[in-house]
Amino acid sequence: MKKQIIRISIIQSSKILTVLYVLMGFIYTLIGIPMIIFGPKPLKIMGIIYLFGPILMGIFGFIFFVICAAIYNFLASLLGGFEVQIKNIE
Repeated sequence: MKKQIIRISIIQSSKILTVLYVLMGFIYTLIGIPMIIFGPKPLKIMGIIYLFGPILMGIFGFIFFVICAAIYNFLASLLGGFEVQIKNIE
C-alpha cells in the first residue's frame, strides 16, 4: 500500500526538532566547559560561545525547520509528497 506525505505540520514538527537540537547542543556545552576552565583567553572566549550551543542550536534549528517545512509543503502541493510503502501487520 502506497501513501504520500503531502503536508508537514510546521509548528508541531518544529517544536520536536527544536528539542532534539537543544539536546544535541549539550555536546557543545561539554566541550566548552574545559575550554573555559583550562584554556588561554582566546580559547575561553570560544568556550563561552560553546556554552550557549544548546540555545543557539535550538533557535536556529527552529527557524530553519520552519522554512524547510514551508518549502516542502509548497512543493508537495505542486509535485506530490514523499511516497512511502506501508504494510499492515496483524
